[in-house]
Amino acid sequence: MENTQKRVGVIGGVRIPFCRNNTAYADVGNFGMSVKVLGALVERYGLHGVELGEVAMGAVIKHASDWNLAREALLSSGLAPTTPGITTARACGTSLDNTIIIANKIAAGQIEAGIAGGSDTTSDVPIVYSPRLRKRLLAINRAKGWQDKLAAATRDFSLKELKPSFPGVAEPRTGMSMGDHCEKMAKEWHITREAQDRLALESHRKLAAAYESGFFDDLVVPFRGLKRDGFLRPDTTMEKLAALKPAFDKSSGQGTLTAGNSTGLSDGAAAVLLASEGWAAQRGLAIQAWVRDAEVAAVDFVHGEGLLMAPTIAVPRMLDRHGLTLQDFDFYEIHEAFAAQVLCTLRAWESADYCKNRLGRDAPLGAIDPAKLNVLGSSLAVGHPFAATGARIVATLAKELERKGSGRGLISICTAGGMGVTMILER
Repeated sequence: MENTQKRVGVIGGVRIPFCRNNTAYADVGNFGMSVKVLGALVERYGLHGVELGEVAMGAVIKHASDWNLAREALLSSGLAPTTPGITTARACGTSLDNTIIIANKIAAGQIEAGIAGGSDTTSDVPIVYSPRLRKRLLAINRAKGWQDKLAAATRDFSLKELKPSFPGVAEPRTGMSMGDHCEKMAKEWHITREAQDRLALESHRKLAAAYESGFFDDLVVPFRGLKRDGFLRPDTTMEKLAALKPAFDKSSGQGTLTAGNSTGLSDGAAAVLLASEGWAAQRGLAIQAWVRDAEVAAVDFVHGEGLLMAPTIAVPRMLDRHGLTLQDFDFYEIHEAFAAQVLCTLRAWESADYCKNRLGRDAPLGAIDPAKLNVLGSSLAVGHPFAATGARIVATLAKELERKGSGRGLISICTAGGMGVTMILER
């Protein structure tokens, strides 16, 4: 942030273990998961009855009744009921966006402290009536007498109207799923199956090691009998990953994305507390890291750009504002929506052609040190409840910077709709 603005500190965050859909959290829903993580933050930082400037929570897949999710959840969290709440969604970037919202308000002096987070479930999805049946039900509701209601209910009725509609995972503009789009990217950038499986294996190994070391003891709050993420497979091997069949391109014989190197449908929630330096000092709370800057970008995926390549554009814009290079970081948190997406991003930054023709740069951004990438594991091993991933990453990176004592971290998250959300944290 600029010197004329207040510095924004990350105090810390919490999450519940992420798990596969239709397992431990199948009957909890976004409200229950959001209450759990907000309540855990309240407990950890002594916020009972405290009025915060804002709580920004989000969910991508939610019921119409969850339109006010942030406000309703905070009213059950222990925070002062005079705390306002805003509910947002930008696909996989949602809670990193919420971190930006809270940070910007603090930097501008509009608030002193706030919570950013998100929750998602693919177990409790909204099931929608067909358009024709919805119109019929509205007509029945408008009708005055029982005879008019009966007529509205039966006129031209067809059993096909009763067929429900489930939320789709395809991009509305292309009709292709995110995995289909990423499969195209992998082919364009010549990303091999072996490289994808290797990155997935490393994600599981790093996450398992982080749990064993106790790193997540204060970051992950046990819930519904889970203490660790349900996706974590410490015993996976390259042989096991290689045995999996393609999950998206099943017919060409060239498909490389599998259930092992792609994130699975997930349930979970995460939240992080941010504050001004003065507010934190007044309450005796240590700051783990500072929010330096953020950037959001979008690509024209409908006309050929890779759906998940927007972070390749957002990151250099942000670096240029601060005179930084891609190598000026101690940690890189690149969300593992798919192993191929991470590898395409890294390859694009190393490509002289891409950096010149798409980014307008005289030279490539260059390579990063792989030893600094997702050092504690990421979404392939953790899981990816869409709106929770950003807050998970912010909390994890802030703690890692605190543990190191100094340094700088880069966050990069690709999203559906061809967008990318990025941030710099430093200590």
